[in-house]
Amino acid sequence: MSLQGKVAIVTGGGRDIGRAVSIKLAQEGAKVAINYMSSAAAAEETASMVRAAGGECLLVQGDMTRAADVDALVDATRQAWGDEIHVLANVAGGLVARKTLSDMDEAFFDHVMALNLKSTFLATRAVAPFVPAGGAIVNVASIAGRDGGGPGASIYATSKGAVITFTRAMAKELGPRGVRVNSVCPGMISTTFHDTFSKDEVRKAVAAATPLRREGQAEEVAALVSYLASDGASFINGANLDINGGLLFS
Repeated sequence: MSLQGKVAIVTGGGRDIGRAVSIKLAQEGAKVAINYMSSAAAAEETASMVRAAGGECLLVQGDMTRAADVDALVDATRQAWGDEIHVLANVAGGLVARKTLSDMDEAFFDHVMALNLKSTFLATRAVAPFVPAGGAIVNVASIAGRDGGGPGASIYATSKGAVITFTRAMAKELGPRGVRVNSVCPGMISTTFHDTFSKDEVRKAVAAATPLRREGQAEEVAALVSYLASDGASFINGANLDINGGLLFS
């Protein structure tokens, strides 16, 4: 187990990609603090799955766009397992709604940017002092941050592009301490995200345009996150790795 005895925090860990990441890190031996915001039932299900796989976890509710909630998550993790946090997976985020420029107001812009970028910043700032040399931060960006996103997703795409840039900046800042910072950039992944925001015909068209001719699975993203968190990726820093079946090359 490449993460045996290590401590991890997964923001947005209650469902979809966050759930898969939580389970995979636990399978690799990490103790996992799973943050969730409103999906309590889904988070409880995730915790049950982690424990069924032989993992140790705790659930911490909190809004990752609020510094006080982020600090509470870090405090709960330290109280449970000590002052070293070896892995941070920033998964929390979302599209919120598809809106064109004329439909968007300032409040919508602020909300989407906070949900995707501010949450990553706040969690990174709070956790970084407790990450020892050899530790890793893995952010979840998106193919949208590469190509500008689909219809009505301009601010989501902008926020994910900012996550990509923030990843590079933190790799430079934290690298001298031996802390690696990378991101994954998923394409079309079969999750409730796309169940909610993407039309079935669009999903089928994207899958057909993907060289592998299918959508990805959350477990495939989790495997990449787990690798980047492990010692096997000890010289990977500042990378934003595409996982999109060949749909887009960066």
